[in-house]
Amino acid sequence: MTAVVSASKLSLTFKTKDGPVEALSDVNLEIERGEFVSFIGPSGCGKTTFLRVLADLETPTAGIVSINGETPANARSDRAYGYVFQAPALLPWRNVADNIALPLEIMGYTKAEQQKRVKRTLDLVNLTGFEKKFPYQLSGGMQQRASIARALAFDADILLMDEPFGALDEIVRDHLNEQLLKLWEDTRKTICFVTHSIPEAVYLSTKIVVMSPRPGRVTDIIESPLPKQRPLEIRDTPEFLKIAHRVREGLRAGHSYEEDA
Repeated sequence: MTAVVSASKLSLTFKTKDGPVEALSDVNLEIERGEFVSFIGPSGCGKTTFLRVLADLETPTAGIVSINGETPANARSDRAYGYVFQAPALLPWRNVADNIALPLEIMGYTKAEQQKRVKRTLDLVNLTGFEKKFPYQLSGGMQQRASIARALAFDADILLMDEPFGALDEIVRDHLNEQLLKLWEDTRKTICFVTHSIPEAVYLSTKIVVMSPRPGRVTDIIESPLPKQRPLEIRDTPEFLKIAHRVREGLRAGHSYEEDA
């Protein structure tokens, strides 16, 4: 079976005034349809850069990357993915429904189809009843849910999520983690999720990609044995703690790799 996302010997070096900056080095990875894959590593390790390569926002300097067997540029043209940024990036002069409808307007959907899709995605993220509210009237968590709904509105098979809950407090974050798992179960999207949180990565993922400090390399790929049904209490189980320990060890190994290089 062809992987939804495939990277082979992927490297990316930025040219700056101070000289070249190697962001990614020799990344090899395959993601199958329907997987929830988290990318974790220290700041500056290339997690977001890898997502931006998938989204055709950055161009690798070496290696091959494909989405659904196509180049990122073709995948973008095919609207194969939705992108959720670290900040909700909602337009303040548009209400929730109009923010969600924005990509649909750009794509030329009819008003009737826009309304249908907005209603469906509002239901998916539990924001029904808030469609006429403006961003300033919503909590941070609700704003981020609206951002997720916007990425889901045109029904892309892949969801790229760049640390969407990083700025939220722990209680809200736990709640949104639960909701995201339910959303994933309901839609069966393929999700690529960037995070700095070990518990979040372990709780959400079917696969965890551990990355080293710059230049970003994959130090470990962990297939999670946890069941798909995951109450928050699963974080106290020996199975969960064992995976978290392996992630932590992978992060430490990455730092050792940097020091020995």
